[in-house]
Amino acid sequence: MQRLIRLSIVLLSVIFLVSSVYAQDDLTDERILLTFIPNVQFAPFYVGVDDGYFAETGFNIALEHLQEPEVVDLVAAGQANYGIVSGEQVILARSQGRDVVYVYEWFQQYPVGIAVPASDNMTTMADLVGKKVGIPGRFGASYSGLTTLLESAELSESDIQLEEIGYNAPEVFCLGAVDAAIVYVNNEPLQIHNRALAGECGDIEDVEIITVASQADLVSNGLIISADFLAENPDTVQAMVTGLDLALQSTINNPARAYLTSMNYVENLPDDEAFITMLNTLAEEQDIFLASEPTRDEITVSRWAMRDTLAETFDPDMITQFEVLLTTIDLWDADTLGYSELSSWETMRDTLLSMGMLDDADDDLTMAFTNQFVGDDS
Repeated sequence: MQRLIRLSIVLLSVIFLVSSVYAQDDLTDERILLTFIPNVQFAPFYVGVDDGYFAETGFNIALEHLQEPEVVDLVAAGQANYGIVSGEQVILARSQGRDVVYVYEWFQQYPVGIAVPASDNMTTMADLVGKKVGIPGRFGASYSGLTTLLESAELSESDIQLEEIGYNAPEVFCLGAVDAAIVYVNNEPLQIHNRALAGECGDIEDVEIITVASQADLVSNGLIISADFLAENPDTVQAMVTGLDLALQSTINNPARAYLTSMNYVENLPDDEAFITMLNTLAEEQDIFLASEPTRDEITVSRWAMRDTLAETFDPDMITQFEVLLTTIDLWDADTLGYSELSSWETMRDTLLSMGMLDDADDDLTMAFTNQFVGDDS
């Protein structure tokens, strides 16, 4: 029943066409290069492998975790066909003559923001003028996000005191060593909140976030391929995107089941027997709920209801990673999964120009991405 709910009529037709080329007993070995380390935030890929979505579209997938520059290099050189990187890496790679193409926007909202104490009335960027702001370093998504936030308020880096603190925002923030901190909004604010709840965050009682997404639309993480591979294998690319799309939708619809699947890949996720039992119960109940064909808004409410149910029985540390998954799902969810807007690419390019990471804006951004494999265009 769950499988029927997860497949729309359009996607069923795609699966039918793909399966005529890729028989289930003759899968193509393929790998997808991911960044960072195994983490619950990669749940759609674990679901895609374990629940058979990639197999349905013709692939036997191996997942590899590398550094983002390595992913770009391998895909651009044709040594790997698929990778997950940020939009800024695509723009930078293309400016250096590496013809990579972004074919599926996994994160619909940029996952960076600024954490501020909830009680300090710092609700806008203007309130941060003269304040000490922590950042992992002057690189990557954190720095791009900060630059965009500053420019959205007609401010510059000189208007704040920027402190490089590494990836230690919760600790440094709770020690009071900074007034605010650049964070990944799906993870670190929750850590700060839990510390404050336990009385381990100094005088800070809670945290609020000024998100990049609330101020500007920047293209974030998505699936890339090389232009050569796209030109030579459009049907294969369509099959891969379809498998990812199905896995992502399944994760969005039933995070309890996706979390359980992630336990096969991610070390140190809580494995308390009672917790797992309740997750299984929630997953089964969600299957029944999905059979009623709820709206996207109703599914969103149901996801967070799972968190509330778990919180009635388990302490915050037990459910933290499940909450991380729920918060991350909110960054993925959209009316049309995978769709990318030209305006978000233009904003990202402008941010990179202002950071001095691009020499000019000559590259045609319409060649940097395509929507031909998603939504009505697929």
